[in-house]
Amino acid sequence: MSGTKAIVLGGYGLIGSACMRALARAGFAVTGVGRSRASAMACDPAADWVIRDIPAMTVDEWRDLLAGADVLVNASGALQDGARDSLEAIHVTAVARLVDAAAPLPLRVVQISAAGVSDTASTAFFRTKARGDALLASGLEDWVILRPTLVLSSEAYGGTALLRAAAALPLVQPVILPEAPVQTVWVGDVAAAVTAAARRDIPAGTIADLTEAETRSFPDLVAAVRRWQGWPPPAWRPAMPGMLLTLAGRVADALGHLGWRSPFRTTALTALGDGIRGDPGPWQAAGGAPCRSLDETLRLLPATRQERLYARAFLAVPLAIAVLALFWCFSGLVTLLDPARAMAVLQDRAVPAWISGPAVFGGALADIALGLAILWRPWAKRAALGMLVLSAAYLAASLPAAPGLWADPLGPMVKVFPAMMLAAMVWLLMEDR
Repeated sequence: MSGTKAIVLGGYGLIGSACMRALARAGFAVTGVGRSRASAMACDPAADWVIRDIPAMTVDEWRDLLAGADVLVNASGALQDGARDSLEAIHVTAVARLVDAAAPLPLRVVQISAAGVSDTASTAFFRTKARGDALLASGLEDWVILRPTLVLSSEAYGGTALLRAAAALPLVQPVILPEAPVQTVWVGDVAAAVTAAARRDIPAGTIADLTEAETRSFPDLVAAVRRWQGWPPPAWRPAMPGMLLTLAGRVADALGHLGWRSPFRTTALTALGDGIRGDPGPWQAAGGAPCRSLDETLRLLPATRQERLYARAFLAVPLAIAVLALFWCFSGLVTLLDPARAMAVLQDRAVPAWISGPAVFGGALADIALGLAILWRPWAKRAALGMLVLSAAYLAASLPAAPGLWADPLGPMVKVFPAMMLAAMVWLLMEDR
């Protein structure tokens, strides 16, 4: 396939990045498309990238992108509407414009959809995916639609990250959705299927699920991942009440409007509750190779120390963000509720009123601003860095202005250091991909 040009939309995502690597190994000249240059460079700085906001591209921009291409793989998508995502825009509008641009071209389009999509599905994710699939099938002649079940990979993102984190909980393993049936597929099998479709080894017009044959319950899947990670069996397996799960989904939805793509959002929970299942028959009938079972997939993915550390860090980071937000907002509010007392601490140490007043009010407002800023996903990393800088400024200013605070029995200055380390942890561990 030397010289054959392939374009991968969503090229730095979990599936997209695997497809780019597989296509490149197969001899394709591969170009990845995504909206974040930082994420693209973190994924593969040596790859060829086009940085575009896919939902915002016009038909003319699609024509320019597709010029000279032989294959386009659409691995872009979003789970739920949020501050950064619109399901209608990415799954329907973008596909409609792509179809308009691609219709006259000798181009094969490989669409990565999802097992279970339909016009009557219980979530907007599946319904908009189904509409995009229909637009593609009705508007083009050379297309293949692949619908994977739950994709497992050495990389963890979204639902697969939550799966790892749930399996890594110390001592306990909550029983969530015990009746939910789940099938999995290895990301390497998805990438191999995309490569086969790109080579045109799969007939045009094929719609097929990519999945293992075996089905298991979600708690059994979590238990299998826990064994794979190397943790001991849990001492306690409490049942997760449905009401608590619903509340968690609502909170995650609210955080979605702040830019957080939590795998606990109601779309993910509803899809999981409905079951993640597929039929491997049509894929094999189209000439595709069988997908590996869960046990075979886990044998291909060694559970290293890094795997175990990531699984627990995935739980620790949101807790750290919540603690920092409460700490900084509460610190500022306490000061604003009794500013005279705060200014007295400085004035008792001979700090002039013209300094103590602005310092107290400015510091309180800055504390609250940082506490709120860390909750807004696009600002979270910078807010954590701001907490470090402001904490260092407080410590430095306290030495000449109020050195006695360092000897206070309650240790108000010493306690700044743990908060700084928590902010540093968030700043170091925050990333999208």
